[in-house]
Amino acid sequence: MSYNAYQKVQQRTESAAEVEYRLFTQVTRALVAAENQKPSQPDFIKAIDWNRRMWSTLSSDCSAEGNGLPKELRASIISLAIWVSKHSTLVMRAEESIDDLIQINKTIMEGLGLQIKKTKNLSTTAPQNQPAASGQQASQQAFLNNFKPKQI
Repeated sequence: MSYNAYQKVQQRTESAAEVEYRLFTQVTRALVAAENQKPSQPDFIKAIDWNRRMWSTLSSDCSAEGNGLPKELRASIISLAIWVSKHSTLVMRAEESIDDLIQINKTIMEGLGLQIKKTKNLSTTAPQNQPAASGQQASQQAFLNNFKPKQI
């Protein structure tokens, strides 16, 4: 089975929260791997940049017309994205620790994990003949597929 075929199956079976959780997992792993490196090392720079770009994209999505999240949640995500951007700059200057960025991501992952669990519990009682992925889920999956760490 090819990787592309696997991705197509994954697109049909993952919820939006699962896609987001997977992205947060990948980015957070990169941050954890960079934790003991110096800010001047390429993998450290890539991890911080990847995390900042992910949060920037989340912020842009939350400010877009038609975003279905509650207004308060969108505002909180935008505020966090601003904080992440500012803190990332301090981390790159070795004025702050990468640990806070890792902790923020882990906290978001915990929330997404609870949402996924709740959705799965509800889906076990829901009819099984509904399509697995909505248009929003498909676009989030396409975003994730193209959202790779930049090469330095």
